[in-house]
Amino acid sequence: MADPQTIREIAERNVRTLALKPARGHLTGVTTARIEDGLRCVIEDGPWTLAADMPVKAGGESSAPTPGALGRGALASCIAMTIASWAARRQVPIDAVEVEVQADMDARGELGMDDSIPAGYRQVRYVISIESLAPAETIAELVEAAELYSPYVDVFARGQSMKSIVRLNGEEV
Repeated sequence: MADPQTIREIAERNVRTLALKPARGHLTGVTTARIEDGLRCVIEDGPWTLAADMPVKAGGESSAPTPGALGRGALASCIAMTIASWAARRQVPIDAVEVEVQADMDARGELGMDDSIPAGYRQVRYVISIESLAPAETIAELVEAAELYSPYVDVFARGQSMKSIVRLNGEEV
């Protein structure tokens, strides 16, 4: 398990590397999801294999977390990890970090019942709980930095450019 000192050293090394060679920071993440059975998806990302499914009441088998649970989990874990990383970088002692993500939605949107209802979340909130002997002001500054530099806070808060490429029988259409 990486201790705060190791995390800080790795972050500092990465900052130095990217300061000298910014192009090394330009990356493309690739994840593939493939329907396995019914609505169940197998998700592959490098060496990792995950699964997603829908609840029985939505036509799935409830055999794996929903895409929403995985997305909320990505946001919660990214915030928690970013807080821990910045705490290590700033040498702020923390004993525990927990992030709970709450997302409000209207299921009628994804069912196409009313085009004025969005298919996604109406509001996303997260509750950050930290155990630390550091002063509240220091923790507030730490959380502010983590929110500013968390990739998934950015993904959820800022509209991204998206492009779809459709292939039918191996041919782009």
